[in-house]
Amino acid sequence: MVCPEFSHPQSSSPMAKPRNRSFWCLPDAFLVFGVAFLALLLVASFWSFFTPTPNFEPTVTDPPSKLNMNPVDCSESGFGVNLKSDPKNPTFYDDPEMSYSLEKPVKDWDKKRAEWLKHHPSFAAGARERIVLVTGSQPKPCKNPIGDHLLLRFFKNKVDYCRIHGYDIFYNNLLLHPKMGSYWAKLPVVKAAMLAHPEAEWIWWVDSDALFTDMEFKLPLERYKNHNLVVHGWPKLIYEKKSWTSLNAGVFLIRNCQWSMDLINTWSSMGPMSKDYEKWGQIQRSTFKDKLFPESDDQSAMVYLLYTEKEKYYDHIYLEGEFYFEGYWVEIVGGYENTTERYLEIERGAPKLRRRHAEKVSEQYAAFREEFLKEAGNGKGSWRRPLITHFTGCQPCSGDHNQMYAGESCWNGMVKALNFADNQVLRKYGFVHSDLHDSSTVTEIPFDYPADEGPW
Repeated sequence: MVCPEFSHPQSSSPMAKPRNRSFWCLPDAFLVFGVAFLALLLVASFWSFFTPTPNFEPTVTDPPSKLNMNPVDCSESGFGVNLKSDPKNPTFYDDPEMSYSLEKPVKDWDKKRAEWLKHHPSFAAGARERIVLVTGSQPKPCKNPIGDHLLLRFFKNKVDYCRIHGYDIFYNNLLLHPKMGSYWAKLPVVKAAMLAHPEAEWIWWVDSDALFTDMEFKLPLERYKNHNLVVHGWPKLIYEKKSWTSLNAGVFLIRNCQWSMDLINTWSSMGPMSKDYEKWGQIQRSTFKDKLFPESDDQSAMVYLLYTEKEKYYDHIYLEGEFYFEGYWVEIVGGYENTTERYLEIERGAPKLRRRHAEKVSEQYAAFREEFLKEAGNGKGSWRRPLITHFTGCQPCSGDHNQMYAGESCWNGMVKALNFADNQVLRKYGFVHSDLHDSSTVTEIPFDYPADEGPW
């Protein structure tokens, strides 16, 4: 048997390496089979290159239109903002001179905040209406045996309201300034919140003893577009009566801007951190004859600024008196039953308001309800739900309530208000408190109660 040579002519170059002839000494049939097999593999490889194997399973790289679904992007929150993006561009957070403390004023805050928003564009949309609610209580357990329980329910109430309306909430139970205690403790918290939330246009402070009693109502921010601070108050009581109760500083809405930073600096300079603290107490008491205690307080300080520097502050502060931005509990809690009945009367004739719905769309039903509330009025004597019921003077934690009313009236009023508000939330979950004085029991409600009945 002759061992065939390689099929093409052998190179005559002297540098060519001699072939290993024993490798080629194979039977002819096996050689033909091998060549054919190699040729088949070559054709198959070219075919697979130009005609890839179809994949019938969707992949993560397929566009949503092909998958007929909307993939979840975990980098975004439910409000379309990117929570995982913080570009390396330097912002005020990188400035070692910036401080959260009241002792060190913030300068050029409007520019710094605008720069931060420029580098975080997903937060820019809707920034003008973004609110962060801030509240808090003392660092230590309550002396009042039921105080901690009441504060927990007051906080739950605020969380419920914020969840319904899509607001962030921050609860603080520490003194951020060692000297600024009691009612002054809110100012260092508010300043810190402004710096911590440059994405928010408004910081809404609500005292721990205040609760939302209209869970649907939303602040008319358009009304405040030319103002930087909103408080419940009455100009006549400031400029004619010179009363320290002409406004209430326990609830206020403050714009996240340089004007507000400057106001907080001036406002806090009348507090315990100031060497002139005692002097300011004397000035306030001599200015407002109905002020009975000697210490400088945050509310009297705000009234004093409005009274003595009207040209500087009045045009920037909105004194809200058209609805219960916060309302004195004594004139409110007795009307909850009547308000409940009037709202049920509306619902008996309006099936769209009785309709069970998701909590997330509550604001739509609030808009539906407004057309039926035109005759309800606002404020004292109204049967409209008050936005906030404020238990001024009750001191739920310490129990040191104002002696003009009994402590039991405070605690019973709080339970009633909390259940009144809670019913508005619980209805979305299929239950209500049938008795506003009883927090321990609930009643299941039907999906659409008969027109001549209420849900409880």
